[in-house]
Amino acid sequence: MKNIRNFCIIAHIDHGKSTLADRLLEFTNTIQITEGQMLDDMDLEKERGITIKSHAIQMEYQYQGEKYILNLIDTPGHVDFSYEVSRSIAACEGALLVVDASQGVQAQTISNLYMALEHDLEIIPIINKCDMPNAMPDEVEDEIVELLGCNRNEIIRASARTGMGVEEILNAIVDRIPHPKGDEEAPLQALIFDSVFNSFRGIIAYFKVVNGVIRKGDKVKFFNTGKEYDADEVGVLKMDMIPRPELRTGDVGYIISGIKTSTEVRVGDTITHIARPCSEAISGFEEVKPMVFAGVYPISPEDYENLRASLEKLQLNDAALTFQAESSVALGFGFRCGFLGLLHMEIVQERLDREFDMDVITTVPNVSYNIYDKHGVMTEVHNPGSMPDPTTIDHIDEPYIRASIITATDYIGPIMTLCLGKRGELVKQEYVSGNRVEIYYDIPLGEIVIDFYDKLKSISKGYASFDYHPNGFRPSKLIKLDILLNGEPVDALSTLTHESNAYDLGRRMCEKLKELIPRQQFDIAVQAAIGAKIIARETIKQVRKDVTAKCYGGDVSRKRKLLEKQKRGKKRMKQIGNVEVPQKAFLAVLKLD
Repeated sequence: MKNIRNFCIIAHIDHGKSTLADRLLEFTNTIQITEGQMLDDMDLEKERGITIKSHAIQMEYQYQGEKYILNLIDTPGHVDFSYEVSRSIAACEGALLVVDASQGVQAQTISNLYMALEHDLEIIPIINKCDMPNAMPDEVEDEIVELLGCNRNEIIRASARTGMGVEEILNAIVDRIPHPKGDEEAPLQALIFDSVFNSFRGIIAYFKVVNGVIRKGDKVKFFNTGKEYDADEVGVLKMDMIPRPELRTGDVGYIISGIKTSTEVRVGDTITHIARPCSEAISGFEEVKPMVFAGVYPISPEDYENLRASLEKLQLNDAALTFQAESSVALGFGFRCGFLGLLHMEIVQERLDREFDMDVITTVPNVSYNIYDKHGVMTEVHNPGSMPDPTTIDHIDEPYIRASIITATDYIGPIMTLCLGKRGELVKQEYVSGNRVEIYYDIPLGEIVIDFYDKLKSISKGYASFDYHPNGFRPSKLIKLDILLNGEPVDALSTLTHESNAYDLGRRMCEKLKELIPRQQFDIAVQAAIGAKIIARETIKQVRKDVTAKCYGGDVSRKRKLLEKQKRGKKRMKQIGNVEVPQKAFLAVLKLD
């Protein structure tokens, strides 16, 4: 056990975590690097150049004549995948904090660092990309010293691209990170930190042994669900899974026990023996809190059960996804899913399409509100369709977040204007170093859900970094905005919005839908309404056939007769015709500028 080191790599987006992981794997001869970012094995990760999943891998390293086993977990950097980071941190004793030498400390760096410090991890600060022409290692060193309060000589300068400083990092991992603590004689306790679905072998759970020993063929049970299994195979994670006869305290590995139902494996659960169970589960594992809710519906109703199975399999691999069944008038049966943010929602939708071949319609994303009626009874509402009657509502509370934005001083003005436009309240601002400032705002979560992050990036030319955490509920003047097509409400397009935004939003939605809904043989009225009051209207003109083409010359009443006949047909068609809203119209409403 004293020769095991478990550590993860944490950093902001694009600071070089995955490239550094490649160099460590190459230096320890774990694998041959054939292309960049070997651990990012999902097609989506390769295309977008981001890490979506944490990846665990084991390396062996010779240091001062002894062999050490290093378990590395590479983590994502985007704020939407911070739950992945929190799970990786729970399975480690140390963390490499990577900071880009040309960009310095960013918001997500700080947020991940605090998460690691809460779990008492040993932090090794690394300045990456020191070979870049615009690197400022001295200034960045000042920022890290101020942030961590460490000595300058503890900070390692490296370049993941050229391999500079990699050996120094490996030596620091062995020297500074403590070995796992635990008792091999105690009853088995192993923490599940991830799981994947394999169509041949069932569900594979990844775990870290905290106490005790697990052997192949042991009879084990999962503490929280109480389900019992045989450990058909246990082993360690390299690029592939490598079976081992046993895993001892401190080891990180996987277990295959032929589990078929995805609900039986919960991330954060504890594995123990049936014969000699542990007395309590491992604590300190937080439940995920979804931030954004959206309805996900199958395009054809008979795919409903397939969609449920796909979501369950996806949830194994992405524990931050939550879902429950719901139905909608316009879209039939589907699921209300909870996501950590808009990028997370986009990735889930993309993965459903690629990995499970599911075509889905996603409704306008929204957040959950607490609605109080006249008797003081509170109901939690996730979608505008389930709002109670406005006459019974006393007040509505909406969720707020505390946002921290780190930016260069040149962009303070436009960023403050953006936050104020989103009903934000300035809490405080602090100068981090030189010309960098950290601004704290309290902003309603509903305002930042759709396009806040994109706008922040564009006005700061990509330099501002943004991080947030929930900050309670506050009463607010919210109203439900409905979209009507030919007088029929489309519940998938209705939204809850603040009084001050309603007229503007209603007008823009109508204009956008006018562009996107295809023309029919009859006029379509697109209206935005608050209750019974119509606040905006656009008309999609009908497609007309020239019925008078064959009628030339003669009396005008012959033409009039043909046009009247057409008019009656149009009127009859309007009564029975229905309007199909294309999927791109749902998506375009989200991206209203």
